[in-house]
Amino acid sequence: MIIKSECMETAEEIFAGWQETLIWSCLQGVMGEIYTERAQKPESAMAFLGDFCFLAGKADEELVRYRPKNCRQEFVIMVPQDEAWEEMIEHCYQEKAKRVTRYAFRKEPGVFSIEKLEEMAAALTPEHSVRLIDEELYRWCREGLHRKEREWCKDWVTQYEDYESYREYGLGVVILKDGEPVSGASSYSSYRGGIEIEIDTRLDCRRKGLAAICGARLILECLKRDWYPSWDAQNLWSKALAEKLGYQYDHPYTAYEIWGWGQA
Repeated sequence: MIIKSECMETAEEIFAGWQETLIWSCLQGVMGEIYTERAQKPESAMAFLGDFCFLAGKADEELVRYRPKNCRQEFVIMVPQDEAWEEMIEHCYQEKAKRVTRYAFRKEPGVFSIEKLEEMAAALTPEHSVRLIDEELYRWCREGLHRKEREWCKDWVTQYEDYESYREYGLGVVILKDGEPVSGASSYSSYRGGIEIEIDTRLDCRRKGLAAICGARLILECLKRDWYPSWDAQNLWSKALAEKLGYQYDHPYTAYEIWGWGQA
């Protein structure tokens, strides 16, 4: 029987050594949830936050198939700790599970060049302006949950149920053109001492260097607050951008993009 875990000490042991801030967010109780295959002395655990589901410990089929109650989303990115979990995911979801490679970066607070980031951040053209995400922009982005034309930027704020929680734990920078957001970098999620960065640019404004400007500005804002701006790359383009901003590449890892979650 799958339960929502309240014993973080045990869960921390199962996830020990996994350098992933979304897991830290769950373990710290900042956001997200931890589930285990049983209440007493669990051997398996799932950290669930947003679109991500991290599986650790002993591979457990019931946990792989489990979708939290009141969760309506049909898409999830499952990240297995080892090959046993990979085999279990493929067994449970078969053709619904698309195997992908993502790219992890070292967590090194002192690696960034302030001078280089300031130079990159200053490359904004006169037709654009830049703003931190305030309450007005937060609400504008939240409408992406219900308005298709704004769906591209909803992940800047989706994990924060209201502006008060975003103001306390989140942080974001948006580039505007004609008063409307066209690119931005924000906190996909938060943990104690930092954020996980999410960068998105409107389709018609891509390949103009806006993502790099947003990324540089957000990193600088994080450093002012003594927060660590964690980066995880979905693809080689994101990996290259991260390295341009100063991150040091660590390793590739396997994940599964699953449509039809909960229907295994």
